[in-house]
Amino acid sequence: MGAGIAVLFKKKFGGVQELLSQQKKTGEVAVLKRDGQYIYYLITKKRASHKPTYENVQKSLEAMKMHCLENGVTSLSMPRIGCGLDGLQWENVSTMLEEVFEATDIQITVYTL
Repeated sequence: MGAGIAVLFKKKFGGVQELLSQQKKTGEVAVLKRDGQYIYYLITKKRASHKPTYENVQKSLEAMKMHCLENGVTSLSMPRIGCGLDGLQWENVSTMLEEVFEATDIQITVYTL
């Protein structure tokens, strides 16, 4: 959480110790709850200096979807995950996002900074 959008989220939502205490592994999702909303942190790499894999992004998206379904989340707003500093191709991530959430009624809005 030392570069990119993670820095902005850390400043806005805090909760670094709360996230660390969840002891999530690569391919999982850590969750904060703030003002009745969930903030999802997809764990797509083991260390900040590493690069994510599409497989780990897929697993994290699946974990986020499960949390959404279990907690009545009906809409998500998110950046182009993994496609900034991490260098993944948005075309691939976008397709993966559509496939993971296609059988749900969850509305997803993707923002570009």
